[in-house]
Amino acid sequence: MSQLAIQCALKGDEVTGSDDEIFNPSKTNLQKHHLLPSKMGWFPNNITTNIDAVIIGMHAKPDNLELLRAQELAIPIYSYPEYIYQQAKNKKRVVIAGSHGKTTITAMVMHVLKAANINFDYLVGAALEGFDYQIKLTSNNDIIIIEGDEYLASPIHKVPKISYYQPHITSISGIAWDHINVFPTEADYVKIFEDYLLGLTKASLLIYYKNDEQLQQLVTKLVDIKSIAYQTPQFEVNNGVFEIIENNKITPLKVFGEHNLQNITCAKLICNQLDISDELFYQHIKNFAGASRRLQLLKQGESWAVYNDFAHAPSKVAATVNALKQLWPTRKLICIFELHTYSSLNKNFIGTYKNTLNKADEAVVYYNQHTFEIKKLPNLSENDVATAFNHNNLKTITEKEILEKFLEQVDLDNANVLVMTSGNLSGIDVEELLTAEV
Repeated sequence: MSQLAIQCALKGDEVTGSDDEIFNPSKTNLQKHHLLPSKMGWFPNNITTNIDAVIIGMHAKPDNLELLRAQELAIPIYSYPEYIYQQAKNKKRVVIAGSHGKTTITAMVMHVLKAANINFDYLVGAALEGFDYQIKLTSNNDIIIIEGDEYLASPIHKVPKISYYQPHITSISGIAWDHINVFPTEADYVKIFEDYLLGLTKASLLIYYKNDEQLQQLVTKLVDIKSIAYQTPQFEVNNGVFEIIENNKITPLKVFGEHNLQNITCAKLICNQLDISDELFYQHIKNFAGASRRLQLLKQGESWAVYNDFAHAPSKVAATVNALKQLWPTRKLICIFELHTYSSLNKNFIGTYKNTLNKADEAVVYYNQHTFEIKKLPNLSENDVATAFNHNNLKTITEKEILEKFLEQVDLDNANVLVMTSGNLSGIDVEELLTAEV
């Protein structure tokens, strides 16, 4: 929301906003652009008939005082994705969706287009090297690249965000149940993507991962929709470097893992539709180093490395762990995974993590009891967690101090450490604790 406010201001709109708490980097960014509210809280008097539109984020509640006032005054109220569409309805819209990989695929497409000097607008869910913002909205660019989230649009717009965008080109990288608080069954979650696909027009092009069974079943229901299927390309791993092999040409990569190879293939097919040749694509993708907190290398030595990843859903956790073990098969792999999302902390969902950490030689699952109170969920026992993950060498930690002590004692000799969390491990500085003695 803060990024959208900044983009609207840069376009020349007069922008104001409210919130009850604002954290960095949003706080600093808003301050820099003179958009930070003078005081925190919700004030109905902020809403007047001089306002052309209100954009509501997910943090607001249906009984929010400012929202109620806007409704009373009949001011147009947009959800975040609905407003993005309004700004993009005259552009070629590329929507990159799926349960996993969408941020990385979006980042890859953006990286290549920028390197090829093609102008475009965008919306992406992570900070990217070479891009000042996570959103760019202009009046003159003809293309917009959108990371298409399946979560609900707003507290009063209870439809998936992707349902608004009406893409000309769309990709789906896979379907794996998530967000149990909104989609209580797997069937509910799959239906989001079914409705999305069935809503495509004959002018749309679908690019999808061929080996996802759920997705393949949905694609068979489509009529008169053009589609391109992709799968893992031919590759080799040499001296810790993944290399794609296509048309007898070898392209060494800065990213790694089969999941990223699939992401690259998807990004290439999207770029092909935007007049980027395979040759030009590979020329630029070899320099792509990844998105923030997506298998991000924090620090490394001669025989060790520390990585951070945003992985939280089961499919993402398994793909991330497998990628790192594939890159360094002879190094010990130590994984630390924080249960932080509503789904991962839910006893009815946690069983879907079975075997996701099995490629790790040593695994730690961390969760903070305070998180259960905030999310109003019943606690998980250590036995619940151990049973769910089904890992022979799993340690369950529920206290910050114990996790800090564990990290201080990790032996980095011929080892990689992978930290996976969509939170912040209770504010622990993992990199400092792990490498203090190195």
